[in-house]
Amino acid sequence: MRLGFTGLVALAATASILSFSARAEEEKVLNVYNWSDYVAPDTLEKFTQATGIKVNYDVYDGNEILSTKLQAGRSGYDVVFPSASPFLAQQIKAGTYRKLDKSKLPHYGNLDPAVMKTLDGVADPGNLYAVPYMIAATGIAYNVDKLAKVAPGLKPDSWSVLFDPAIVSKAKSCGVSLLDTP
Repeated sequence: MRLGFTGLVALAATASILSFSARAEEEKVLNVYNWSDYVAPDTLEKFTQATGIKVNYDVYDGNEILSTKLQAGRSGYDVVFPSASPFLAQQIKAGTYRKLDKSKLPHYGNLDPAVMKTLDGVADPGNLYAVPYMIAATGIAYNVDKLAKVAPGLKPDSWSVLFDPAIVSKAKSCGVSLLDTP
């Protein structure tokens, strides 16, 4: 797997800082919009206990839902977690986000340079708007022996093994499935 190949790699969620509303700052409230099951409920409680900042935590189940809400404007969210490609890239081009104030991110220097380089090339040139939160990869897994029996010579080295009917029909007796992510 090549980390930089955007067709196979999804930077599944990237923390992007949106503008705090004056009201949220006064009340010490952080409005977060994230994928479900990405943060344990006790993490939010511990954060509030440690900082005194209340977290309003909403979840979505697809980048399209997040994009629609952000494009409508004035979403009220301070931190969101879009997938890097193509969503974060499109949202940056649309002017959705404020630039990060890296002076307020004391651990910014601890981010993996290779991951930051990938984010720079995929979605956020100059790493100005986002920091990576989680990385996920999408790949092809197969049973070498079973595939060799039903489709001799077939090499699953491209997405056509799943999407080209002429190719996938050769392997269908093995069972072919596509894990669709939310």
